[in-house]
Amino acid sequence: MPDPQNLTRKLIGAHLVAGEMGPGEEIAIRVDQTLSQDATGTLAYLQLEATGVDRVRTDLSVSYVDHNMLQADFRNADDHAYLQDVAARFGIHFSRPGSGICHQVHLERFAAPGASLIGTDSHTPTCGAMGSLAIGCGGLDVATAMAGSPYHMRMPAAVGVELTGALSPGVSAKDVILELLRRLSVRGGVGRVMEYWGPGVATLSVPQRATIANMGAELGATTSVFPSDEMTLDFLRRQRRERAYRPLAADEGAAYDEAVSIDLSSLGPLVARPDSPDAVVPVAEVAGTPVDQVAVGSCTNSSYSDLAEVAAILRGRTVHPRVTMVMSPGSRQVLGLIAGTGALSDIVGAGVRLLESACGPCAGIGQVPRHGGVSVRSFNRNFPGRSGGLDNSVYLASPAVCAAAALAGAIVDPRDLAAGRPAPAPEALFTDDSGIIPPPPDPSAVRIRRGPNIKPLPRAAAMADSVGGEVLIALGDNISTDHILPAGAATLALRSNIPAIAEHVFAYVDPGFAERARSAGGGIIAAGENYGQGSSREHAALAPAYLGVSIVLARSFARIHRDNLVNYGVLPLTFAAPEGAAVVAGDRLTLRGARGLVAGGATEVALERGDGGPAVAARMELSERQRAIVLAGGLLSYVGAGGA
Repeated sequence: MPDPQNLTRKLIGAHLVAGEMGPGEEIAIRVDQTLSQDATGTLAYLQLEATGVDRVRTDLSVSYVDHNMLQADFRNADDHAYLQDVAARFGIHFSRPGSGICHQVHLERFAAPGASLIGTDSHTPTCGAMGSLAIGCGGLDVATAMAGSPYHMRMPAAVGVELTGALSPGVSAKDVILELLRRLSVRGGVGRVMEYWGPGVATLSVPQRATIANMGAELGATTSVFPSDEMTLDFLRRQRRERAYRPLAADEGAAYDEAVSIDLSSLGPLVARPDSPDAVVPVAEVAGTPVDQVAVGSCTNSSYSDLAEVAAILRGRTVHPRVTMVMSPGSRQVLGLIAGTGALSDIVGAGVRLLESACGPCAGIGQVPRHGGVSVRSFNRNFPGRSGGLDNSVYLASPAVCAAAALAGAIVDPRDLAAGRPAPAPEALFTDDSGIIPPPPDPSAVRIRRGPNIKPLPRAAAMADSVGGEVLIALGDNISTDHILPAGAATLALRSNIPAIAEHVFAYVDPGFAERARSAGGGIIAAGENYGQGSSREHAALAPAYLGVSIVLARSFARIHRDNLVNYGVLPLTFAAPEGAAVVAGDRLTLRGARGLVAGGATEVALERGDGGPAVAARMELSERQRAIVLAGGLLSYVGAGGA
């Protein structure tokens, strides 16, 4: 008999088209579904057009508009029109502005147990809540998958997260993932899949599982996976999609590469302090902290059950006069449900401002806290600048902690507030899909509208024989994509205009970076551990490449960002010495004979110093395919030359 298999290996094995499932080996998987959102999707569809295909070759692809809803000028509206037209032309479903946040809507209406899904958003693993193999990646990877290519990645390790017990009142699924972040850190999931099993799993609904799977991205995990079981069937039945159900679970006695155990009944409310999702403490340690703003929603905590819990806490009460509280329902379905059950009246009656069913404040688009203000949010990230401003303090917490803070005007334990029972979701859910437009059967009449802010894709030349130059900036650990290229309304409106958005590279960290990079003719970025954590925003790789950055030299990389660098022809190198080397801004480093080293499979390289000092030893850990991509100047050039 074959050895028992965990669910991670089952899902990957069912989609494997190339490679061996050995630790760290490069593999390729068949892609069943893709999703995109507008902050990354416009670029992805420009790339899809560049591949030359006529129609997408996936079973299902969906283009969501959920980030840049603010139409302060023509740019976002132009991008939305482009996205709708491209969807119609290429056979893609289009989710209109207002339909909801991509991960919430996809979980409700499209995700399926056993299906593979990749998306241009790092929180795509949300759909792992129902047994999907759901992975976030850069838009160029999604574009080539829509064109028919498999998705390539390193075979991840499987971490078995055993859940026992059940959550106590006032404790939520958010506290489960915060506990994992407290234990493992924002680097603890890199190169790993978090697979949940054990008797505690059966106590968690699909929306609760979705919260945990969603914030697995903050661990740096490749994805997170729950079994498909009776809870999954119940969720799909309520969505009138029970035909999508299939049971999936790890085999009895399956082994894992690593193991973690959490007793759900032992958990209490937790809070992530500024400025990292892993700065987690019990709520008691920050109790009494005055609060200016509370925000509930985002793709992490905007389900019906999340908002019904908030309504139960707020019922008959009023938000503290010093606090502004806003709420974003995750989808039209959620909005319809809270309206139908009366939860919306409880929420609005307490003084909460209702926002669109969109990402909004989570991506720094609106509701930027006041200067020096404290915001408590049920979101997934609190990196510096993520809120749209630097001069504030953002805490991450469960919807219950958020609601309690809004009432008290300070962070408090929600268990100290008496609350009614949340209204249960009705058996027959509100499932109006009128905001989702399927593609027409005949796309020949579609004319794609392109606004003046939508610029042609920049194409890099093949790799030069020698690369490097001035070290333009030297950074520390855990530099996020928000550090590299800020979110927020002003920057994200430029997502389809690479020359313009490149002016904002490192705007929060070093406002003079773009000009210095141009003056130097490009160069090198040096950094510490976990460089590029956070968003899948490929602009954080493409914009530096556009400015001439040819090498990023770091102690380690976040998975998606490292892949994005390769996809745009930027060479990701790691310091050979564990402690790194003495590299500072202004140093000049050159990798001579780079083409030969890359093509020849070199793993140890030396960057010569311009001042004649000791060379900097570095590692070049690239697969054969990645080496070919870098040599070609990026993935589009590689695919155009016949690569797959």
